Amino acid sequence: MAAPPGERLSLTTKLLYGAPGFAGAALSIPILVLLPKFYSDVVLVPLAYIAAGIALARAFDAMTDTVMGFLSDRTRTRWGRRRPWMALGAPLCALAVVALFAPPESLDARAASVWFTVTFMLYFLFHTLYLIPHAALGPELTLDYHERSSLFAWREGLTMLGLLGVIAVLGVLAWLDFGERARLAIIAIVFGSLLVLLFGLLVAGVRERADFMTRESNPIVPGVRRALRNRPFLILLVVYVIWSIPGALPATLMPYYTEYVLETDRPQLWMVVYLGAYIGAGIAFLPAWLWAAHRWGKRATWLVSFWIGITGGPLVSLLGPEDVWTFLLLIAYLGSGFGAGQFLNPAIQADVMDYDELHTGKRREAQYTAFWAMAAKFVAVPSAALPLAVLGALGYVPNQPQSPEVRLAIASLIGFVPAVFSVIAFFVALRFPITERSHRAILDGVERHRRGEAATDPLTGGLLAPPGERSVPEGTAWFLDHFSPGELRRVLRQGPQHLFSRTLGLAGLSLVLCAGSSWWAVEHLGGDAREPSAWLTASVLVAGFSLAAVAFHLLRSRAALRLRRSPIAPDTLARHLAAAGFVEAGAGGAETGTAPEVAARPE
Repeated sequence: MAAPPGERLSLTTKLLYGAPGFAGAALSIPILVLLPKFYSDVVLVPLAYIAAGIALARAFDAMTDTVMGFLSDRTRTRWGRRRPWMALGAPLCALAVVALFAPPESLDARAASVWFTVTFMLYFLFHTLYLIPHAALGPELTLDYHERSSLFAWREGLTMLGLLGVIAVLGVLAWLDFGERARLAIIAIVFGSLLVLLFGLLVAGVRERADFMTRESNPIVPGVRRALRNRPFLILLVVYVIWSIPGALPATLMPYYTEYVLETDRPQLWMVVYLGAYIGAGIAFLPAWLWAAHRWGKRATWLVSFWIGITGGPLVSLLGPEDVWTFLLLIAYLGSGFGAGQFLNPAIQADVMDYDELHTGKRREAQYTAFWAMAAKFVAVPSAALPLAVLGALGYVPNQPQSPEVRLAIASLIGFVPAVFSVIAFFVALRFPITERSHRAILDGVERHRRGEAATDPLTGGLLAPPGERSVPEGTAWFLDHFSPGELRRVLRQGPQHLFSRTLGLAGLSLVLCAGSSWWAVEHLGGDAREPSAWLTASVLVAGFSLAAVAFHLLRSRAALRLRRSPIAPDTLARHLAAAGFVEAGAGGAETGTAPEVAARPE
């Protein structure tokens, strides 16, 4: 079905929206691929400090995503919800990149580690300021199933061109024998400036949908709970989490693999060649993947794309010093599937957000985008830091030939481990339910709700009353979602008095866990340890999770205090539990549910 005229996007809009990805991606190659080895082998920061800095910065990054999503969805300005944040974040991020890529040469190892950690955290903070609003803007620009594929294909095509562009620049600089410090400083200045320019053009040239900007936002804690009751979202979230567990391994280990496993004569130059082959293949095959998505649908194409990584990854682990050219062919094969996930993932996410609107009546692009990003980034912390811990434990020595154990670890972690997790993710992805037909029905249901009519959930067959006409008033239902079903059942039995002390106690326990984990990490780094520890990375990760839990429970404690002061009638609580599917309608004193009431359950 063709997109209605109002949902079609001009080529100019697609280019303006996608162009900032060119500069952002160009900066990601040095950050994800070159930075750890630069700080370990050039700046000579011990792997222990690099691993701890990466873990801390990544955990901090994951926590800021949800906050940024919440802020962006609630922003109300004459310029929109998304564009002010992009205008602020891009220049600040460019400054942080320059500082990150150009540490003063006078710093000793300990001071350089502090410089690395602080500037890395600032980079992620300012990166989040523009990235979450930018990602949230895409699903708003068009609601059409196929037009979204086209929009995100343009964005990811320009993103891959940015990767190819920085690889070409790195290749030229390596060929001209620029030093490592000079190469990274040039990259930071050139592509940081480009990031500011391209986001400036986007902010000036693309308008947000006026009807979306006026819609009411939701509290953050109930938003999380309702997202987790959205079955397509939950499936997609699990897939992303599984994917992300080994997600940073290839990028982190590529420089080590090129130099110490393949033992190339000019590793910096060969790494540029390999990255160019990977990204170039991704660009070359992108039109084919887009055609397949139009021909067979996004879901089917997405599932097929898994098998490139599944079949190619293990072969990477079998190569050695004689396989320099074989790896070039293999990396091009792996790159051919790169573009598929890049544009299909956000296009599928946008359809999930439409399904959420069918159930909640709200547009929550930034909150959903942030939730996916937060979960994926938290679980990616180990894959960004633990490889360095493994290499250090096996006896890695910078700028020296490595032992067979170290070489085997590098080869296994970069190829075999990601393939295993891709197999698991594929079987979870098989359960994803939204197709082109069901998406049309979802949009039809949203329109029926706007007219005040009931709609059918195409994934469950249940009847959904408009959000304003359900058995529990919407404001009350959102408020009650601050609490778990078990907590609400206890309120029915015992009253709301215990809730405040319970939520405050959970916040306190989380704070103690955060403080304990942080203390352990500081004490470990303050000693004589020079090599990274898996326990150090784990302690930083636990501290990050715990700090997020502190904020979560403090927000709930405010709602618990309000409930204690102004109790809600037991029959309303029971109807809420029934409507959300946590008890049978009519149980626990609830009224027998009407069809709209029972069908209000988000699947």
